Amino acid sequence: MSIQKLVIATRQSRLALWQAEHVKERLESLHSGLRVELLPMSTRGDEVLDRSLEKVGGKGLFVKELETAMAAGRADLAVHSMKDVPADMPPGFLLAAITSREDPRDAFVSDRYVSLASMPAGAIVGTSSLRRAAQVSERYASLEIKLLRGNVDTRLAKLDRGEYDAVVLAVAGLVRLGLAARIRSRLGIDESLPAPGQGALGIECLAERDDVHQALRPLADPDSAACVRAERAVSRALGGSCTLPLAAYAVMDGGTLKLSALVASVDGRRIVRAEKHGKDPEQVGAAAAQALKDQGAEAILKSVQ
Repeated sequence: MSIQKLVIATRQSRLALWQAEHVKERLESLHSGLRVELLPMSTRGDEVLDRSLEKVGGKGLFVKELETAMAAGRADLAVHSMKDVPADMPPGFLLAAITSREDPRDAFVSDRYVSLASMPAGAIVGTSSLRRAAQVSERYASLEIKLLRGNVDTRLAKLDRGEYDAVVLAVAGLVRLGLAARIRSRLGIDESLPAPGQGALGIECLAERDDVHQALRPLADPDSAACVRAERAVSRALGGSCTLPLAAYAVMDGGTLKLSALVASVDGRRIVRAEKHGKDPEQVGAAAAQALKDQGAEAILKSVQ
C-alpha cells in the first residue's frame, strides 16, 4: 500500500478516543509501515450540555467539526459511533467501512435498584435519548424521566452523586471503556429496541480518497454493514434525524435481514411498530418505514418536533 500516514479526526471524550485508538491499532496491524495519528477535537455536541440535542441541532453536531478537518486536509478519516451519524451523509463524504458490531442493547445502570421494574413510583431515570425515554415510559409510566447529557463518565458521575436513581446507557460504550461491571441488567430488544446503528463503528472519509477506502476495506464487516444500512434507511425515510424517538434493529439470519422498527411519542403513550424481512437493506428499511407511516408515524413525529 502506497499510503504512509493517516490522521484520524476524533472527539475528545474517553469513548471517542478509545474508538479512534482501536481503529488506529487495527490499521497499523493490517498495513506494515503505516503510521496512524489522532487529531482530537472538541465539537459543538460535546460543548452544549444543558439542552437536549434536538434543541441545539441534533447529533450531527458531533461530526461536523470532524468533517471540516477532513475537507481542509488536516485529517484523512473520522471514527464515529454509528448511532451518532445522521442518516444522510453530506456531499463529498461517505462511510468507507462499518466494523463488526458490539452488543447493541441498552444497559440499565443503578447503585440502588436491580431493574426498571424494581424502581418505585417517582424514581428518576436519566437518559439523553427520546427513544429510550419513550420506551421506558411506555412500560413504567410512574417513573420520572430526566435529561442526562455528557459523556459516559460524566453521566455515571451524576448517577453516583445521587442526581438520578438510575441511568440508561448503551451497553457498547460501557463495555469498550471497561465499565461492564456497572451494568445491572442488559435490556432485552423487546424491552428497549436500539437506535439505528447502535453498537457499530463507522469510518468516514472524503469520497474522492480512494487510497483511504482501500486501507479501510479490511475493517468492514458485511453483515453488520447490511444491518446498519437497513436501520438507517428507516431513519432516512422518516426524517433522517438521530434525535427522533425512533428505533430500528436488524439481524442477519441465513442471508435474510430481519428488521424491527418503532416510532413513539416522547411520553410513550403512542407507539407504532413494524417488522420486515428481505435481502436488500434499503428495501427492507423502506418497507418498515412505510409500514410505520401507515400506522400514523409521521403524525407522532410531527408532535415531537
